Amino acid sequence: MDKKRCTAVVLAAGNGSRMKSNVAKQFLLLDGKPLIWHALQAVEASAILDDCILVTAQENIPYVRHEIVEKYGFCKVDAVIAGGRERCFSVANALEQMENGVLRIPNYDGYVFIHDGARPFLTEKMLQSTYDAVRRYHACVAAVPSKDTIKLSDEDGYVCSTPDRNRLWSIQTPQVFDTRLITRVYGQLQQEWDSLQRRGIRITDDAGVVELFSDTRVKLVESSYENIKITTPEDLDIAESILKKGRKIS
Repeated sequence: MDKKRCTAVVLAAGNGSRMKSNVAKQFLLLDGKPLIWHALQAVEASAILDDCILVTAQENIPYVRHEIVEKYGFCKVDAVIAGGRERCFSVANALEQMENGVLRIPNYDGYVFIHDGARPFLTEKMLQSTYDAVRRYHACVAAVPSKDTIKLSDEDGYVCSTPDRNRLWSIQTPQVFDTRLITRVYGQLQQEWDSLQRRGIRITDDAGVVELFSDTRVKLVESSYENIKITTPEDLDIAESILKKGRKIS
């Protein structure tokens, strides 16, 4: 089977308030490089991914273009665009730009790999396994089995049930979808956003949009516990520890 075009959407528009830093977390240094560098380097080196749309805050676009993309020679980054007020709007903006021709080579019938820029340990193995899955199932997410027992609470903070841990997974990125599928469901999300808010329906990841607006089942693809998302200062310490153990992405 011929390989279809694969586009990465890398999200780096958050303000990183939980990092307790005046610097946006995507620009904090990890192993001497900005945090976002690590995800972009994995994209650049990948034999799976053909191009990339990098999403950042509007005010950071010039800095990201010059001090990240150009400085480090990330040739696969076709566009640096502004994010939205929430993660899902950042993804929607990227998909709209794809449809509007921002990519040098269009991706109308390939696959879209959506990845958090704050996850620095993206590997080619993860990209290959999710690529293999999306070709078969049309929608998939990187994930790991939950190590913890999870409790559901009532509105007063009391335990009301304990789900079977054997069926619980912690969801990561990349989350990968047929281009036509993810573009369609995000279009529906934008149209129905106000209604969803009134009904108290929250969207926390891309798979949730697919689950809400299509009949496509999302396949879980086992990833790595080291595929962490940098959210707090403690996470940065953990990332440094992972690198010291010699698991740096080459």
